[in-house]
Amino acid sequence: MNEEEIYKNFIDWLRTGWWDLPEADELMPLIKARYTAEEAALLTGMPFKGRSIEELAKMKGMNPEELGPKLEAFARKSVVFQSKRGDSVRYSLNDSFFTFYRASFWRGDRDQSTVKIASLVNKYFYRGFMDDFKNVHSKMLRAIPINRTIEDTRQVLPHEDVVKVVENMDYFCVSTCSCKHRKNIDGEHPDCKHPDEVCLHFNTLAHYMVNNGMAREITKEETLEILHKAADSGLVHGLGNWQADSDTICNCCSCCCQWFEAYHKLGHSRSVDPSNYKVQVKAESCKGCALCVKHCPMDALQLRHSSSAKNEFHKVAKPDPDLCIGCGVCAHKCPTDSILLIQKDVIADKLVDFREYSSYFEAEKQKASSQEK
Repeated sequence: MNEEEIYKNFIDWLRTGWWDLPEADELMPLIKARYTAEEAALLTGMPFKGRSIEELAKMKGMNPEELGPKLEAFARKSVVFQSKRGDSVRYSLNDSFFTFYRASFWRGDRDQSTVKIASLVNKYFYRGFMDDFKNVHSKMLRAIPINRTIEDTRQVLPHEDVVKVVENMDYFCVSTCSCKHRKNIDGEHPDCKHPDEVCLHFNTLAHYMVNNGMAREITKEETLEILHKAADSGLVHGLGNWQADSDTICNCCSCCCQWFEAYHKLGHSRSVDPSNYKVQVKAESCKGCALCVKHCPMDALQLRHSSSAKNEFHKVAKPDPDLCIGCGVCAHKCPTDSILLIQKDVIADKLVDFREYSSYFEAEKQKASSQEK
């Protein structure tokens, strides 16, 4: 089998995972930049769910002693997931979404290989890599309000309270934001001015990342401090769109985040899913400074003339409820505390866990595919 056939077979295998790889000029160069032909051949057929070294060795017709070091190297390269529980170690193939949109850039490397991968991923983004999410109503990430911006914190559901989410975790790490990094090291994109070491990870994922040099371990207190600094910088807290077992809190900017970019530049119906909160503006104290307008990642706020305005411009901030995601960035940046988040009248239930979300995602893809036919 020649090299091209090896790579084509590997691409076909990656396509059997939950994330598709649409044909584009960037696809084959991207795969070749991330995997050697030898790696692609060995990883073809490797399950996306965890298996022991002994099981994988049997599948591949190899000795466990021979395969073990290769799997360790694949984990360090972030193309294979490694989970440890006691003396048990299991490995699974990382899907293409995890590899190219997340793990390839967590280290913050700036070597020639990473720069090349970033350039290809950035181009592929516009050539169909995000198409799987175009017609999916509920996105993979949802806004989670900045804690101090909520009017009545007694109403906050545990899975919508960023502090409670952190309190329920056992192990913490921080990595470079993959979205920001792949944009920043690609010469075709301007540098993002927001902090980039703001991607927070927990528990099993965090152990995998720290053990394989993709992130640094931090304390719970450091995690909360990073969240505070991210809010001060105008970043949106984003959490998995389910209630249990979320392993990451993203801190997103509208200029780099793949979800916001999909909305603003690819025409997706939404960026991240909204929280269960909406903006309320106190017209009498709003001074019309437009800081909230400047920092809103969804362009959901505008200054409008109002008879209730007490400022020299006779204008107050007016939210567009169809665009607002209830993140609280506007309220956090307001110098007069004229903006608060209040709970919506109708509370949207979140899916229970990632497995349920995966089933929903697959059903939405099939529904969209049948409608196109």
